[in-house]
Amino acid sequence: MRPFSARATQPTRAERVRSILVVAHSMTVVSDGVHTEVRRLDGTGAMGHIHLHAPTEGGHAPAGERVPARLEFTDIAPTPVRDRLRARVTVTGLLASPYSTDTEASTCMEFGQAVLEDAEGRTFVTLEELERAETDPVAACEAGMLTHLVDDHSELVPLLLRLVRPAPERDMVRAVPLAMDRYGVTLRLEYPRGHRDVRLPFPRPVTDIDQAGPQIHALLAAARRVSHRNGLPA
Repeated sequence: MRPFSARATQPTRAERVRSILVVAHSMTVVSDGVHTEVRRLDGTGAMGHIHLHAPTEGGHAPAGERVPARLEFTDIAPTPVRDRLRARVTVTGLLASPYSTDTEASTCMEFGQAVLEDAEGRTFVTLEELERAETDPVAACEAGMLTHLVDDHSELVPLLLRLVRPAPERDMVRAVPLAMDRYGVTLRLEYPRGHRDVRLPFPRPVTDIDQAGPQIHALLAAARRVSHRNGLPA
């Protein structure tokens, strides 16, 4: 794992991939041209269902019992934003055969590469980077926290907009929370002809899920201070 840095403002690409794999509810296994949908990964995620290992650890399965395979994951925003697809992760390698869809079983996969595709482009992640990366402590609770904010405290989103720089354009249609991680909250600002995403970093990165609430309240307090300075209603 990389040394924790309070100066970091967003997850590394490897951390994003790891968190997506850990909290995945489903995945698509593509092998020999056959697509197999694997669901109900709740509680284990892909990292609990698929054991990734380096080629040098080939003793997990005889060479004749491994087949080329591709694991596909999609990261979907839990809130009703435009274009809810946040990222795609593809893991390729040699999969132990026959593949079991039993979610209680663990399947070995000789790791080839992992690819993260999102709005910033395509990034390749090695097994070493994936193993060093930390799982974001917010990842497992992100969906519940964001939907709670939208459904029960939607009046707080306009307040958070006071922290956005540059300020939203006048023709903005709405702002919706898109993502949350240990480093902050991302809002999607929607316009008649497109959208832009803005990050609001926490004062301190979250190291434990119990710290997430206080960090959100710290953002809201900062937004209220901005409102008071500008003579705007909080």
